[in-house]
Amino acid sequence: MQNPLFQNLSASLEGNLYIDKLHKSIYATDASVYREIPLAVIYPKTQLDLKKIIEFTLKHKLSITPRAAGTSLAGQCVTDGIVLDLSKYFVNKLEFNANSKTIRLQPGVVRDALNKSFKKEHLFFGPNTSTSNRCNVGGMFGNNSSGTTSIKYGVTRDKVISSKGFLSDGSFIEVKPLTKKGFQQKLELNSLEGEIYRYFNTLFQEDNIESLLETGFPKASIHRRNTGYSIDELYNSSFFKTDSNTHFNLNKLLCGSEGTLYIATELELKLDDVQPQYSAMVAAHFYSISDCLESVKTTVSHDLFTCEMMDKTILDCTKNSMKYKGHRFFIEKDPEAILMLELRSDSLDDLKQQVRNLLSDLKSSTKSYASPVLKAGEIDLAVELRKAGLGLLGNLKGDEKAVACIEDTSVTIEDLPHYISDFSKIMKSYNQKAVYYAHAGAGELHLRPILNLKTSKGVEEFKTISTDVAHLVKSYDGALSGEHGDGRVRAPFTKLMVGEECYKLFQQIKHVFDPHNLLNPGKIVNPKPIDTDLRYEVDRHEPEVSTKLDFSSNLGILRAAEQCNGSGDCRKSHEFEGGMCPSYQATKNEKDTTRARANMLREVLTQKHQDENAFDDKNLKEIFDLCISCKACKNECPSNVDVAAFKTEFLYQYQKANGIELRTKVFAKNNLINKLASPVAPIYNWLNTNSLTSKFIKQTAGIAKERSLPKLSFHSLRQKIDKGLISLKPIGETKKSVYLFVDEFTNFLDVEIGIDAIELLTKLGYEVKVLKHEESGRAYFSKGLLDEAQHFVDKNITTFKTKITEESPLLGVEPSSILSFRDEYLKLASDKNSAEELSKHVFLIEEFLNAEIQSGNLKSDQFSDEKKEVKIHNHCYQKALSNQIHTFNLLNLPRNFKVTLIPSGCCGMAGSFGFEKEHYKVSQDIGELVLFPAVRKSNAIICANGTSCRHQIKDGTKKEALHPVSILNKYVL
Repeated sequence: MQNPLFQNLSASLEGNLYIDKLHKSIYATDASVYREIPLAVIYPKTQLDLKKIIEFTLKHKLSITPRAAGTSLAGQCVTDGIVLDLSKYFVNKLEFNANSKTIRLQPGVVRDALNKSFKKEHLFFGPNTSTSNRCNVGGMFGNNSSGTTSIKYGVTRDKVISSKGFLSDGSFIEVKPLTKKGFQQKLELNSLEGEIYRYFNTLFQEDNIESLLETGFPKASIHRRNTGYSIDELYNSSFFKTDSNTHFNLNKLLCGSEGTLYIATELELKLDDVQPQYSAMVAAHFYSISDCLESVKTTVSHDLFTCEMMDKTILDCTKNSMKYKGHRFFIEKDPEAILMLELRSDSLDDLKQQVRNLLSDLKSSTKSYASPVLKAGEIDLAVELRKAGLGLLGNLKGDEKAVACIEDTSVTIEDLPHYISDFSKIMKSYNQKAVYYAHAGAGELHLRPILNLKTSKGVEEFKTISTDVAHLVKSYDGALSGEHGDGRVRAPFTKLMVGEECYKLFQQIKHVFDPHNLLNPGKIVNPKPIDTDLRYEVDRHEPEVSTKLDFSSNLGILRAAEQCNGSGDCRKSHEFEGGMCPSYQATKNEKDTTRARANMLREVLTQKHQDENAFDDKNLKEIFDLCISCKACKNECPSNVDVAAFKTEFLYQYQKANGIELRTKVFAKNNLINKLASPVAPIYNWLNTNSLTSKFIKQTAGIAKERSLPKLSFHSLRQKIDKGLISLKPIGETKKSVYLFVDEFTNFLDVEIGIDAIELLTKLGYEVKVLKHEESGRAYFSKGLLDEAQHFVDKNITTFKTKITEESPLLGVEPSSILSFRDEYLKLASDKNSAEELSKHVFLIEEFLNAEIQSGNLKSDQFSDEKKEVKIHNHCYQKALSNQIHTFNLLNLPRNFKVTLIPSGCCGMAGSFGFEKEHYKVSQDIGELVLFPAVRKSNAIICANGTSCRHQIKDGTKKEALHPVSILNKYVL
């Protein structure tokens, strides 16, 4: 800690305080277009920490901005002051009351994790943002979040009963519904809290308050409205409005105040009964946007749970996607728009009647030309298709991006068709094609222009489009901020939206709560201009960054890093589907997210001088240290940000400037070492397992003392093949000839698996051919030794390019090796065309055999009828570059096999990562998230197709895991 200003504060906190460049850089952005470097980043651990921090900021006149998952689209989380990240330590559920259906919890609890914990009680927290698998309830409180089901379950403000937290003077208060008597008691307090209540007591007794709120705020019938401070909601729900309201609850104002008035440390929320058991979705098709929107008024008269719209542009984004082709099953002809209308009931008969009624109204009262009805899993596929279209739409290559600035407007349902018509005219005037996706049932539209904010022209259009749309929304008495908040991007228009008098009230409220302007200044009121502090320097000379790997598909590595839009998908917990990002799931540190790594890389590459090695940077070294190159981000990130490729390139460039460590060379050249040691394998294995010698070897090589070392085979797989000890000829009629890639791991360490693979193939009728080829280069890729890796890549492509075809594919048993042909080989090969063509015919052995099952070439009667239970953990590369379904289908071929997938991400070993002493703990922590507990409690056969995965399972659980080919070879007839 070099800065004396923060030294004493840091020493007094139980939590963590950072003022280094790395942390300040990764907290400079959120999911918006803004970037501000904060003074410091603090992870407060206790309420006392927070009190000390607030007192510190008061003394030194510094600002503080509370932050949770950092997924804000409007710039609520960016600041040049202190960032308070409450997502790491304020994560406890404090008290659950089943009778009252309430929960008290801290703001760092993730929304979906909250709901998962109440599954048995059949309760859930209704608001469901698109970021629900990583957003924190504190962020939902700050933003007044809603989501697709708000027409049924309301918004966050509707669910907040009480809260506890800090005011700007460091006083800790409880905010709860107050009776008139309780309110009077607050008025008598000689404190900031008392001043706040006295302000509203005076304001709400003014004669013109109702007319002021009615004229200043959006139409009362607009369901989603987050513009400014919600004085109207506070007033209308209180006893000042009518005696029938028995309470005054300041949370109505605090929810949606974006951390500008109050820092909540505890929330009491109202839970809802879970959604009815049975569901159906009517996908109403329309030939025009206007026809679609005209029908909304008719459809919302039904008891809908969701009413979502997607247009042709979004649908077309998925047309050529192999991944989502099957999701388009319900689309008829070529609709301009589709309304997704969900109905639910606990009675199937009632649900069927609801569907009939809705279909009847669609036919008689709208211009829908088709209305297929989706059920159960079909609904999930349709919802996924909509999400995928939005993701693909936002995944634009180059400098033009879909910009969040006018994406949060709401009008009444009656005004929706006319508003859209006027909106389209504005877009047309800027040569922008409007893209329509909406919470149509709530009158809210998410619309984004495509702009290049690196240019003056793009920034000017950013301002003028935002201004024009703000005036349009005002003309309809709509809300410019429906659910995403004002933040930086919409706060400049708040005065326009509510008028001078209401805006003065907002300023007064801010001053009463925060007289020194310490809490998240510049949001909602008194903002900076909309075009300041943008993420990119305008009209800059674009840095040209030379790389060894080919990033041309992204227009270079810098633009590949800029693909990250900050949505924070990489912060999702291990409790939910997917593996991104394993190190974050273990540490819960923002610096270990995909987002942080991409942001840090962008920061460094844009700030280094052209003549410097931009990658020679200690911050990059630290940020990539815990990246385990699992490739989950390449598949699961909506922008397909491939941090594993970034890390490989970084290691290559960094080592050019700083040299290569001995341990790095040892791991990279592991195949050469195995080749040399194989003739004396018994001695080699003894040295590696003997307590004295293995301890010395591990200490010398920097390997964790707890880690076992792999055993080397005396005869390699290739030696056995060359000596004719393994038959490559099929038993019976030849179905097809295939080539087997003898990878370096199977060749020396997993020889029996290689034998099982060959035997299984030949028993099933396939001729196996083996060519003399090089190792895959996998270890060299992982260690950034790209010159050496390129040697293997080019030699292997030369060897296989004339042999491998659709009729005679190349198969492999080790995912990390064989799937490199589809990934790293394409980025490093000298002969790009041959590499691309070859990659089309290279398969993981499970992929090939599953395709043969689908073609009818393999049958269940070729396997034993024995009953076996199998649990599968698949390699990360398979999950990212292929699909787990191949292994699952293959192991389900025997009739009486009961097969399930362990819902695990990465095992944590990740090649050499889990061997390295400084990474061992994180490696084990990752394994303990899902994989180890699932393996320990199961009596089933454990299947793992990765050599690292099997090693990790053995070290972590003392159980042997088998490759799928070994399992099937045992039971093939």
